Order: sequence, then C-alpha cells, then structure tokens
Amino acid sequence: MRSGPLSCWFARLRAAALLLGVAAVASGCALLPPVGSPGATATTPTTPSAMRTASAPASSVRVLVDAPSELKPLLERHLDLSRLQDLPDDETLGAAEWARLIAATPAQVRELLQTEGYFDPVVQVQRGDTAAHVQLRVQPGPRVRVAGLTLAFEGELSQRLEAGDTDAQALRRALDEVARPLGDAAFRNPAWADAKQALVGRLRAAGYAGAALNGSSADIDTAALTARLYVVLDSGPLFRAGPVQVKGLDAHDEATVGYLAGFGAGTPLTEARLLAYQERLLQTGLFDTVSVSFDPNPAHAAAAPVLVRVAEKPLQQATVGVGYSANTGPRATLEHTHRRLFGSALTLHDKVEWGRDSQTWSGDLLTHPAQGFYRNLLGVQIERVRSDTDIVLSQRLRLGRTQDTPRFERTLFAELLRSRQSDAAGVSTAEALSGNAHFVWRELDSITLPTRGYSLSLQTGAGQARADSGDGPFGRLYARLTGYHPLGAQWYGQARVEAGGVIKREAQVVPDALGFRAGGDDSVRGYAYRSLAPVDASGNTLSGTLLLTGSVELARPISAALPAVWGAVFVDAGRAVDHWRDYSAAWGYGVGVRWRSPIGPLRADLAYGQELRKLRLHMSVGIAF
Repeated sequence: MRSGPLSCWFARLRAAALLLGVAAVASGCALLPPVGSPGATATTPTTPSAMRTASAPASSVRVLVDAPSELKPLLERHLDLSRLQDLPDDETLGAAEWARLIAATPAQVRELLQTEGYFDPVVQVQRGDTAAHVQLRVQPGPRVRVAGLTLAFEGELSQRLEAGDTDAQALRRALDEVARPLGDAAFRNPAWADAKQALVGRLRAAGYAGAALNGSSADIDTAALTARLYVVLDSGPLFRAGPVQVKGLDAHDEATVGYLAGFGAGTPLTEARLLAYQERLLQTGLFDTVSVSFDPNPAHAAAAPVLVRVAEKPLQQATVGVGYSANTGPRATLEHTHRRLFGSALTLHDKVEWGRDSQTWSGDLLTHPAQGFYRNLLGVQIERVRSDTDIVLSQRLRLGRTQDTPRFERTLFAELLRSRQSDAAGVSTAEALSGNAHFVWRELDSITLPTRGYSLSLQTGAGQARADSGDGPFGRLYARLTGYHPLGAQWYGQARVEAGGVIKREAQVVPDALGFRAGGDDSVRGYAYRSLAPVDASGNTLSGTLLLTGSVELARPISAALPAVWGAVFVDAGRAVDHWRDYSAAWGYGVGVRWRSPIGPLRADLAYGQELRKLRLHMSVGIAF
C-alpha cells in the first residue's frame, strides 16, 4: 500500500500526463478489467461524461465505502482513493492516475482486510454519476481464527529450561499466559503485534533486560480458516545484582539505602524486585524522590551494578492542618518531623491534634531501617476522648520493634497503659502492662484508592491489669478484614468485618482503651462515635469486652465526565457488648458520595440509624486498615 503524498506522484507523472491521458481515453480506461485475486473486481458505467473526463480537481473527489461498520473506518483511513479527499483543492488528478488508483484499490482492500483476518473478500469498485465519484462495496467473507501459538526460546532462558530450572519453568508458564488471549480468537495483525511486544516485555520484566524478538511468522490456511503462529524469543543473559551504587545522599547513611534492597549479590534483577525496593525507600519518609535501575550492559549481566538515585527530604519539617470529622467534630493538627535527630540515624515524629471531642499528642522516636527492614520504636501517646456520657483520658508508653513493607507491617512492643474514665458515677482508673503483636497484610491494587484485593489487620496482646477491684491477667484479640472487588459495568463492591474480644475474669477491670466501642464513620454509620457499647445502671457508656461489626457497600462513578466522583449505597451493622447473650446488631444504611482524591477518598455519607430512627451525616478522609 502506498504511503507517500499523492502530490509527489503528480509531480513525477507531470511530463507524461497529456500522453497518458489521451491513451487512457482512447483505450476506454473507464471500464477496468478484474484486478487481483478472484472475488476482487472493479467495474464502472460507461457514461459519455465519464469517458470524456480526463482530469478532476481533488475537491470534487467523493469516495463512498460500503462495508461492515467495524471495517469501514480502516478502509476510509488507509485506502489511497479515500485519502484523495484530503488533498488541497488546487490539486488536479490526471485521468491515467485516476484509473491506476481505481485499478489498484481491490488489491489494497485485500491487504488491509488481511490485517483483520479476512483473506477472501469480494470487492467492487464502481464510478458514480461523475468521474470523480466512486463507490466501493466490500463483502469481507469468512474470518480466520488462531489455531495455536508456538513459542521457542534462545539465550540463557533456553539453557535454564533444558536444565529444568524451576524459576525458568515458572516464567515459561507466565509467557504462555501472556499469549493465551490469542488462542481461538480472530486473527488480527494489531493483536498479533501487541502479543509479541507483551512477550518481550514480560521477559525483560523477569530480569532478561536484553530480550528481543528473534523471529515470528503466521501460517495462514485459507481453506481451513486457521492461523498457526510462531514466535522465537532471544532472552539474552539473565541480569543479576551486583554492588549497590547510591547517588544523591547528603545527610543520611548509604548503609540505610543498602539495607532496604532486600536482596543480595547474584539475585535476578526483576522489575517487581526493583519496584519493591523503590517503594521501601519512599516509605521510610527520608526521600522526596527515588529511582532504582541497573546497568543493562550484557557484559556486566552476572553482576550488574544497581543504581539508586535519591533526593532527600528536608531534615526538619512542620505541617499545620485543619479538618473535620463527624466523629469528633472540627480539628486542627500540628506535626513536626526531624529526620536525623542529634546527627544520628533517628527519626522523631510529633503530632498534636486538637478537636472538639478528641485531643491527642503522640511522639514516636524510630531508628532508620536496618537489616530485615526493622526499626526500633519508642512511642508516647496521651489522648482525651469525650463521648455523650463520659470522658476517657489514656496515656501510653510503647517500646518495641517494627517492620514495614508496602504489603506487610509487623509491630512487636511492650506497652504501659493508664486509663482514667470520668462519668456521672465518678472517676475510675486502671493500668495495664502488656506484650503485643500487631500485623497488617495488604494485597491491593492501590493502597490509597483500592478497587481490588483485601487488607487484614490482626492484633494480639496479653498482660497484667491493675484496678480498684484488684490485679489480674488478661488477653486481647482483634481482627479487621476488608475486601474490594469490581463487579462489572463500573460497579465496585466493598465489604468489611471486624471482631474483637478481651479475655479476663468477670470482675477484673482493664483500662477502658483496651475495650471496644462501635459507631461512627469507619464502624456503624447512622450512630454517634463510640456510642454502640454497654451502658451501666447510671446510663453511662462503657467499653465492651466483645465486638462484632460488618459493612457492605456498592459504589460507581456518577458520570463519565466526573470519573473521580462516585455515588454509593451501604449497609452497616454491629455493636460492642460484654456478653454474647446481650448482642443485637444495630443497623445503619444510607447513601453517600466519594471523591477519589490523590490522598485518598473523601467521603460524605447520609446514614439512617434504625434504632434511633434518625439521619446522621458522616464525613471522613482516607482508609482505615
């Protein structure tokens, strides 16, 4: 198929235009013989006006394509005849060139339709009322389908497959999955080209940075209407990790960057491994930007230098913010971070949050990540929370160790907790010393805006509590599972279940902060924050020893013009109690709007609390894990 501008053809033929025009008219070029293969013909009426026309201005050219709707744009976009309509108005088309283009059209149509799997079309080209008007009729015929795809390998991957290497065999299965969509599908050149590109891309992502397509073919059987495809992939060498080279460091230690690699010398440099390394570096909070790559020189494949480029955050940073939560009302926050306290590998983070119903100060001192991604932690928190019936003042001191990755968090710590509760009955205090283990697993397509996957939070603890009623041991368990799944037609589902329990003697009192309360934005909407819990004889709300809540939500974009604004419907249920015999779920349901902002979803929900028979507005930002 010709791809150069038609005006260039006119320039080359200008010297012979008159002679060819006379010859064309004399030989009756308006009536063309069949062109190309059987089923591809060009015909035209022999009207006097058509016979007399030796040339036509480009502005008068009209080409009408009569073809199935899925093929019509392809022909209108790429046929030489169709592109004549885009020439400048002052261009003139000679009769000989006009005849040549018409004669070549059936072959061009055949070439174009072969890219979509049609190898036996019927094509008719017919002139209209004027010489410059042409009608093209196309019947594509049956379509060829893919009957199979054969992959062959060269390079190191071929050698590893022959040796029975398990990683190589897993990669081979992954490559088969990449090619699977072609199987038993209609043969299309664009899909065939995309599949070859995807196979090479998958090889490179697996650590074969020099992978290339070494050959491919499509064996078309027009009688059986099948296509058998063949691909030869040259993997080249497998690139393995060599020394880590860091650029951009000023205040922080190179050892910290090295620890976060998570792999040693000789490890295959896969795309997933490098991206995980990059995310771990960003998660430390020490760097504004991070890029991780390696030297793709095949000569260094056995020990390719890993190149890490960073831009450090300021050593100190302060942030002031204001916000609003339906749980605790308006609030102001002040945060301060020092990323290298006393010139050592220590990060200090202070946060003060002052709201109408909640005031908190927390201070965390953490070491920079070390071997195994571990950081030592010293934390202090003082929190005062007011509900409709009481005020709880909690003081915590934590000492422990944390391990953070994008998919997994683990915190092991000892905690000293003191809780003071004030209500209409008076003031009560309790203390507890405990050992705790908290875990978070995430399998999400996005941490900030998930639509598929799940997150699971588990908390366990055990210790000794002391209160006015005496001392005694206790245990505590808590779990929260949240799942996300697309439901088709732009609908997305979200479901959550959480459960918890404090194990202790009936008369034993533990600090109120160790118990459970339900109600509020991330619990049971339609009810006040921490209001769904046991009530004593004086009408005061107390934290319960047992918790069970659940939620189901459906959401979808409100319109195509605003894809980040979603509407939602939901149902919540649950309560905290002291005994399962007293459990009766409080139900809340309603509708909401979500703005999926870059920092997380901003939610506004209008919920109806069935027990209260009232509507309540809930607003929040972010995701609770």
